[in-house]
Amino acid sequence: MVLQGHVEMWRAMQERDAIYANPDATDDDYMHAAELETKFAEYGGYDAEARAGAILRDAGIDPSLHERPMREVPPGLKLRVLLAQALFSRPDVLLLDEPTNNLDIDSIRWLENVLNGYDATMIIVSHDRHFLNQVCTHMADLDYGQLKIWPGNYDDFMLAASQARAQQAALNSRAKERVLELQEFVRRFSANKSKSRQATSRLKMIDKIKIEEMKPSSRQNPYIRFEQEKKLYRQAVSVEKVGFTYPGADAPVLRDVGLEIEAGERIAIVGANGAGKTTLMRLLAGELAPTTGKVTWAENARVGYMPQDPQADFAADATLLDWLAQWRAPTDDEQILRATLGRLLFTGDESQKSVRVLSGGEKGRMMYGKLTLLRPNVMLLDEPTNHMDMETIESLQIGLEKYPGTLLFVSHDREFVGALAGRIIEVRPGGRLVDFRGSYDDYLKSQGIEV
Repeated sequence: MVLQGHVEMWRAMQERDAIYANPDATDDDYMHAAELETKFAEYGGYDAEARAGAILRDAGIDPSLHERPMREVPPGLKLRVLLAQALFSRPDVLLLDEPTNNLDIDSIRWLENVLNGYDATMIIVSHDRHFLNQVCTHMADLDYGQLKIWPGNYDDFMLAASQARAQQAALNSRAKERVLELQEFVRRFSANKSKSRQATSRLKMIDKIKIEEMKPSSRQNPYIRFEQEKKLYRQAVSVEKVGFTYPGADAPVLRDVGLEIEAGERIAIVGANGAGKTTLMRLLAGELAPTTGKVTWAENARVGYMPQDPQADFAADATLLDWLAQWRAPTDDEQILRATLGRLLFTGDESQKSVRVLSGGEKGRMMYGKLTLLRPNVMLLDEPTNHMDMETIESLQIGLEKYPGTLLFVSHDREFVGALAGRIIEVRPGGRLVDFRGSYDDYLKSQGIEV
């Protein structure tokens, strides 16, 4: 699969091998095969497998999978194979559309390092703020109906764009004030013969003053806030010697897990794809029962859970309003439901739309609405930024920063993790946990990884 990334080399190799495999090949065919051998060598074909293997190993793909068909590669690794394919031919221009989707944090860090060491023009679409800051030298902003290029990374762009808009608003304000002054002069003195010439001059000055149109942004930020109905004190949950093995599996996903989580903690659960992060969240949420050990929640714990894939929550054919009404408190009337939908950018007749036609991002926002109405004092969020645009991710981050309850979340968004987490739990292959109290940057430093 990776070798196919170099189209010309792959084509030459296939054509050459077809000639050698043909028992009826002629002398002319063998002459052509010799020409193909020369091309194959020019394309670096003789060390191609070694280079492809090195890229795959750097991408975290075990050598035992290198010769296996793509259908046998775990879903979480397939995108890495495709990235390796794109990098293999050393292209002059690299087009990457959401390259961090479905990558774990370690793989994203690998990709950042690869791209930063790669000499090519790259055009990248991504909603990962840390990734854009690490990799990009310019930002192409598509907004206000036009595309504009800004120098710098994402943070540089946000600052410059905000300053430019504020500056233009100030210029427009001063221009409008000046127009009003000139109009007032014209109104007062246009009929005065001694000052009519001055009034005419002022009219010409008004015509020359330009007030730039400031188009409304196509971006919209939802308003996301979470409250807790009842404050939780001291311990939130105790996990005692928990192990879990899926039916029919040879090895456990989690082994002898022990955790004590205090009320008010903010914990990020990280780790490689397939290590068991979602399994741990489902055990905490009560969706799965431990094979061994037990999970004990505090008596007053009210848990709100957002699964990685919320499709099952939207199986029934219901309107947005009716779906949200399932989670309202007795004191929540229809006005509160509509206000909640409006803050999540569902306005007007959209409240009567079926939840079945919602996009992945829209379903995610509806899950935020569910958690808003539940008012839990513990939230378990499994990849809550999946399918979300930049504005929604930033709004969610603000909402969680202000949330007073206990928070456990799985995320591969390093900016998101860094802003929220005060404790890191890494799920390692083999089912063991690394429990670190501190920020994500501090955790990386503790593991000898450069921040």
